[in-house]
Amino acid sequence: MHFHIIIAAFICSGVVDSWKIRGISSSYKRFYRERKSFLCINGSKMIPFEQVNDDYCDCADGSDEPGTSACPHGRFYCTNLGFRPHYVPSSRVNDGICDCCDASDEYNSHARCQNTCWNLGQKERAYVEGQMRTLDEGLRLKQQMIEEGVLLWREKQAHLRELQQAAEDLQIKLEKHRWRKHEMDLLQEQTSKALEAGDNGSRQQNASVARLFQLLDSNKDGRISVDEVKAKVVLVHEAKRVLSEDEALVLMGGGREMDLTKFQHTLWDTLTRADNVMIKDGASGGPMSEDPHLKAADRAEWEATNLRKVEEAYETVNMEIRDLQKNLSIDYGTDWEFLFLSGQCYKLQMYEYAYSLCPFNLVTQKSTAGTEVLLGRWGMWAGPPKNHYSQMVYENGEPCWQGGSRTTTVTLTCGTETALRSVKEPSKCQYIMDFQTPVACQPVLKQRGVHSEL
Repeated sequence: MHFHIIIAAFICSGVVDSWKIRGISSSYKRFYRERKSFLCINGSKMIPFEQVNDDYCDCADGSDEPGTSACPHGRFYCTNLGFRPHYVPSSRVNDGICDCCDASDEYNSHARCQNTCWNLGQKERAYVEGQMRTLDEGLRLKQQMIEEGVLLWREKQAHLRELQQAAEDLQIKLEKHRWRKHEMDLLQEQTSKALEAGDNGSRQQNASVARLFQLLDSNKDGRISVDEVKAKVVLVHEAKRVLSEDEALVLMGGGREMDLTKFQHTLWDTLTRADNVMIKDGASGGPMSEDPHLKAADRAEWEATNLRKVEEAYETVNMEIRDLQKNLSIDYGTDWEFLFLSGQCYKLQMYEYAYSLCPFNLVTQKSTAGTEVLLGRWGMWAGPPKNHYSQMVYENGEPCWQGGSRTTTVTLTCGTETALRSVKEPSKCQYIMDFQTPVACQPVLKQRGVHSEL
């Protein structure tokens, strides 16, 4: 019985001794289980086991003195139960300064160290839990913004198609107005020539011709059509019956339309000399108060004004198309999650400067004196391959007095709000911004929190 107790005590003492070795982690305890001798971890030397932690350095790698300051290249393991374990240089062991939160590095000094690991662990666990809550909320908001981004992308695509259709319609309208303006200019020229030709009697007759032509020209396109003749000319002896298609064609000499010159030599004579036809709401050749020259000029100017309006509308639509196409060509993320930032600006006041970040556009700095400086225009995404959308670069800002141009690098960080958080200028004309937004949140494995290696 006594013999078995001695054997058990001997075995237990061998196990316990390895656990009593100061300054080693549980993963290294296997190197310190031999009682008779100790092999330096780098395999360079074998020493008696009792020389481990004897405050004299025998191994070049310092592995024989994990718990003392004897070896210059050694390191001491802080267990820090309840907080994060870590290593400190062996030179800090028993130096009178508390480096381990569990005070294990000052086991043989006069330093009054307290075990603060539990309090530190509580604070860090609370911080990690807060970060995880922020991440969860950020990811929820990010998903919402992805859904909104997809809808917004589709809306912009639909708007682009609408603008392109409007441009096509305006192109047709533009050609029509150009043709009508040409006709009005030609009519004005013909009217002027007709009024200026011949003696006073001829000029009076030419004025009557021009007035009657303008009366029949209902759509003011500088030409008289069969439909316009049918609408304005009636048969006197048949209760002012409107003309048929064939009757109108006969009056027009077989053609379906005519200009002022042809009208003067054909239909004018018929309308003024025949007694069986007349113009609705007025005699066939009766005097009219309007000056035909002025009326033709007014119509030409009216058409010119309409043409300018259509040209302006056409140019405006095409400008919108170009701007929208440029906007849609930008990389807004794999799921268009950054699209909501387009067209927005985020400001931050720092000392005497007000900074403004307009994502995918530009970055500016404005002093209290009112001077505004361009710090860069949108350049590219510049994040690492694993997180490509974590960094923006804005380049080609205003020239720097030392040469080159101002450049701004924007780092995107995860947060529940979208805001510009900080601005730094680590080197001249090189700016760094911290921009927080939910769309910068990335799904990661949940951290285990603070733990200790027993």
